[in-house]
Amino acid sequence: MNNFQKGLFDKIQQNANINPQDIYKVADSVKNANFSDENTVRNLVRNLAKLANKPISKEKEDKIVQSIVKNKIPADAQSLNQLFKK
Repeated sequence: MNNFQKGLFDKIQQNANINPQDIYKVADSVKNANFSDENTVRNLVRNLAKLANKPISKEKEDKIVQSIVKNKIPADAQSLNQLFKK
């Protein structure tokens, strides 16, 4: 790991209290994931919420999962942020 990556992961760990190894596990799990499969996407959303220690309502989980499965992910950061706030 180069200094930039180490610094980035240190910052993530400091700000979000997320272990860099957990980030690698999630990244590995999505390398060949089928994002049109609802169960795969639902498990990913749940794992990310758990990893971030952020509870997610069933309604919000359903909305995120359906957006991903139906390939209706917003292209810009502002719209994506709005999806997660709803």
